[in-house]
Amino acid sequence: MTLQQLKYVIAVADKGSITEAAKSLFIAQPSLSAAVRDLEEEIATEIFSRNSRGILITPEGAEFLGYARQVVQQAALIEDKYIARQAVKKRFAVSTQHYSFTSSAFVELVRAQTSDAYEFILREGKTYDTIADVKNLRSELGVIYVCNFNEVVIRKTLREANLTFSELFAAKPHIFIGRGNPLAGRSSVTLEDLKGLPCLTYEQGEQNAFYFSEEILSTLNHDKSIKVTDKSSIIDLMCGTDAYTISSGMCPAYLRGDEIISIPLDVDEVIRIGVIAHKDYKLTPLGEQYLEILHRIVGGMTEN
Repeated sequence: MTLQQLKYVIAVADKGSITEAAKSLFIAQPSLSAAVRDLEEEIATEIFSRNSRGILITPEGAEFLGYARQVVQQAALIEDKYIARQAVKKRFAVSTQHYSFTSSAFVELVRAQTSDAYEFILREGKTYDTIADVKNLRSELGVIYVCNFNEVVIRKTLREANLTFSELFAAKPHIFIGRGNPLAGRSSVTLEDLKGLPCLTYEQGEQNAFYFSEEILSTLNHDKSIKVTDKSSIIDLMCGTDAYTISSGMCPAYLRGDEIISIPLDVDEVIRIGVIAHKDYKLTPLGEQYLEILHRIVGGMTEN
């Protein structure tokens, strides 16, 4: 097994195609295919399954790729410091469901850096992708939620991915609405009050099972439903329409301002938001720093 082989399989996984990976690596496709096959034979593990439509990463391959990424990243740090004599580039990535406090912590982490070289990645996206990112060590940490409805499935998924879940905080559900919404001014709302209003949710793609929804009460039927993929769209829709979304009620003041308000939702549910991490991976100093900032921001918001 060589470092070059590890770089090859990572490129194939990232491109989703041996042909495209070969182009990006500036090598012939047969040579790349042979290198991947040799590695699979050496480790007695099928990293990719092949079919007429291309390649897919096997479950065993996903686990191997996670460790391969670690090795390649550490090798790059050594090369930068001891061979190229360059300042070591700090690297950190976090994946999360669409929470404002996770991006607030990310901003503070970036501001705290004094290094001349770094590469930080904040991935806000689908629940399943967040779990997969941490499983495959594309991201050091992830932030998701569990509730009574999805907990069995989510914890089983985390267990199979060799991930831990550490609770950040628990909250009662709230709705987020614009200042002009007909429910504005209410001290609390019920599900009956929400009937007739458009419900905003985050689209989950192929993994669109109720258990992977970012919003609780995902099995409820809505006459008016709007699905989006990004946080800015959901904010615009809340401000410009009578639509609502259900969340934890945790929204930074700078984002909420006077335009968005949160109102407690009168349901017998609890949202438990937590951090997921790989059991076999020791957090880097940046991972520890981000986690510390995250706890402090969440602590300040819950007190308020």
